[in-house]
Amino acid sequence: MPGTAFTRRTLLPALTAALGVLALALPAATPARAQLQLRIGSGAFQPMPIAVADFAGDASLGTLVSSVITNNLRRSGYFTPLEKGRFPENPSFDAAPNFEAWKGAGVQALVTGRVGRDASGRLTVAFRLWDVASGQQITGQQYGTDVANARRTGHLVSDAVYTKVTGLGPWFDSRVAYVDESGPKENRRKRLMVMDQDGANVRALTGGADVSVVAPRYSPAGQEIAFMTQAPGQQPKVQMIDLETGKRQTVGNFASMSASPRFSPDGRRLVMSVQQGGNADIVTVDLASKAQTPVTQGLAIDTSPSYSPDGSQIVFESDRGGSQQIYVMGADGSNPRRLSFGEGSASQPAWSPRGDLIAFTRQRKGGFAICVMKPDGSGERVLTEGFHNESPTFAPNGQYVMFFRDPGGQGGGKLYMVDITGKVEQPVPTPSFASDPTWSPLLSGK
Repeated sequence: MPGTAFTRRTLLPALTAALGVLALALPAATPARAQLQLRIGSGAFQPMPIAVADFAGDASLGTLVSSVITNNLRRSGYFTPLEKGRFPENPSFDAAPNFEAWKGAGVQALVTGRVGRDASGRLTVAFRLWDVASGQQITGQQYGTDVANARRTGHLVSDAVYTKVTGLGPWFDSRVAYVDESGPKENRRKRLMVMDQDGANVRALTGGADVSVVAPRYSPAGQEIAFMTQAPGQQPKVQMIDLETGKRQTVGNFASMSASPRFSPDGRRLVMSVQQGGNADIVTVDLASKAQTPVTQGLAIDTSPSYSPDGSQIVFESDRGGSQQIYVMGADGSNPRRLSFGEGSASQPAWSPRGDLIAFTRQRKGGFAICVMKPDGSGERVLTEGFHNESPTFAPNGQYVMFFRDPGGQGGGKLYMVDITGKVEQPVPTPSFASDPTWSPLLSGK
């Protein structure tokens, strides 16, 4: 959870020294290449075959940590973990693996590890990533934390392996908030929930008293979530909840409906849409001073604002051109210009944390597609499409987009994620129907 302290140290020098004699005795110790590398996005892309051994030491915790790593790497779509029944050996953490045996099993990378406790009773988790072809250790790390955080160490190891092999940023050590929907279609109970990105550790943040809970958005610090709620007999309004204390507060003193909140990159402001008669304008609220500043003013419905990572621009949706489309403007409302063109309407823009893409929902011919385009509006492409896909949100590394899909009928929405190449799509497990996901920033270091 946020605020949990982890200690870590690199194991490359210490572990390499510990294996120095063994490595010298192995013919494969001479490097065949500098390091493992996975080329993502190429036409001939294939997931990397990898093996994650059960971590030695505490058997139950070791199996838990290694299973989290295996599941994470498989869900990323960039790795194919070898089934344990095909392992050629049970590798030791303190000795070099039998590289020839692992080559024969078709494995390119191997993860070994150990789980134990130090003198104070704190959990220690160490791992090594091996390049099977070269017979070299590529990276290694040790983490110290409370035993209750064993699962999270699996996410941290997953991030270390993923980033080393792909060259992309980490994302496994993150959470997702979403709207949980239960009950009959005509009377759904909607609650704000939060969980680990893989669907574990689900907990409710709100009860079912709110008529509507929609559009949650994480703060850059991962400590608060802003969302729109509507109590019986009241106007919809934007509220903010503290994830540790559970304290809720209304943001802005608007007499009319406020919706679609997003935090500024520095976390000091919320930008949102506020109803003005039959129209809607975009407004910012300073969270410290409570000052409200209009950003757009006109005879249009402007909504769903999202800041660029540097805070200099805001992308939003508007019907000012006749249909709902994506526009971008300066953070002060200057120089608005249309980004989305082509068939159908475009809505719900979300700026990637890397700044290189904007994700959005494209509606056309009765279907809903999750698309991305460059910040100048060029390069639009479909990641996934179907009957009803909505509410894209980026992973902390900008490589994946989560959304919800509603098949219609008496069923309900389910969460999915797709990578920005459109080649990898995975369901995201939730206990019941789900919608409106929002991905947290990376938790590591918090």
